[in-house]
Amino acid sequence: MPTFPQGALDVVDAPGAQAAVRTLEAAPEVAVDLEADSMHAFRARLCFLQLATDSEVFLLDTLQPGVDASLLAALMADPARTKYFHAAQGDLQFLAEVGVRVRGLFDTHRAATLLGWPKVGLADLARERLGVELPKEHQQSDFSLRPLPPGMRDYIANDVRYLCELGRQVREACREADILEEVLLDCTRMCDEAVARPDVGADFKPKLPRSGLSAAQLTLANAIAQALHRKRLEWAEQDNVPMGRMLSNMAVTDLAVKPPGNPRELARAAGVRGAFVRAHGDEVLTLIREQLEKSRRGELEADAEPRGPRDPNRRKREEALKAFRVEKALARKVTPSAVLTNPLLEALAARPPASLEELSALPYLGEKRVRLYGQELLALLAPLPVLGG
Repeated sequence: MPTFPQGALDVVDAPGAQAAVRTLEAAPEVAVDLEADSMHAFRARLCFLQLATDSEVFLLDTLQPGVDASLLAALMADPARTKYFHAAQGDLQFLAEVGVRVRGLFDTHRAATLLGWPKVGLADLARERLGVELPKEHQQSDFSLRPLPPGMRDYIANDVRYLCELGRQVREACREADILEEVLLDCTRMCDEAVARPDVGADFKPKLPRSGLSAAQLTLANAIAQALHRKRLEWAEQDNVPMGRMLSNMAVTDLAVKPPGNPRELARAAGVRGAFVRAHGDEVLTLIREQLEKSRRGELEADAEPRGPRDPNRRKREEALKAFRVEKALARKVTPSAVLTNPLLEALAARPPASLEELSALPYLGEKRVRLYGQELLALLAPLPVLGG
């Protein structure tokens, strides 16, 4: 039975952070997690960085002066040291935002997904692989609280306390299933694609029903949704709360599709709280009336998405590739995503290679996939050339 580090060291000042980094840099493997106040602030702040080796756990309080994530830049960028994360995508974005890029990632969540395990949450893996129970009651807690309550402190420490051993076991399972190369390539992709978090509310696209609405009604609904979205961003920033807590996407959609005409109708809309109606109801109703008037005057423009040249064969390529990866997955006894991840499938469907050299140049495909599937992929895609509209 493996042993795990006991306790945790609180890092609350610059000298402590520097000492912790020196200790971590001596370890060949490091477990990493972070906590932000995402559920409690308009734009989330990094509140803690948790790191662990096989013998120590460090809780870096990044809200304290001098305890800066950038101190870990060299350690994180060293590909020779394995960094075990679980569900790393959001964490990688937080780190990239402060100039910390990760190399040597092994994401236990992504690996378990490619292994086809039915349960891939950290608590599930810890229970099934290590016999350890990880309570999750603090998932939505406010990690900006200081001092951090003892229960929340234990919670964030436990997110990395067992992760090095768990990571090694999941990695070995990938090796036994003969998908380790595929997993590592996908981890590399995640690191390469991690950029700073997008602006809050950027590229909002309401999920409006495409049936049951005329073109004019759809244009009106989109205009109302976009106007409500702009206002909720303004209100949420003023109150420093998450955009969705001010007004959820479900509420925006319901108000856009069934525009209320009075406070009572507004209060009956899905996801609209009474406190919101009292604080912002008049503004919402005014905003909706403005969009209705614009619609009556014919002043609203349809939301036309830019379209490039149409390739009628793309859907055929996608379907052929999906069938191909299912067939190969059954033969290898792996998941279809281990044969071709969705990003790889989309890249091949969009720009089918004409030769093995072109196929080999596709990022994150890897030598093994070229060796196993290269000629068959070329033959599969050749009859379906790219056609312009």
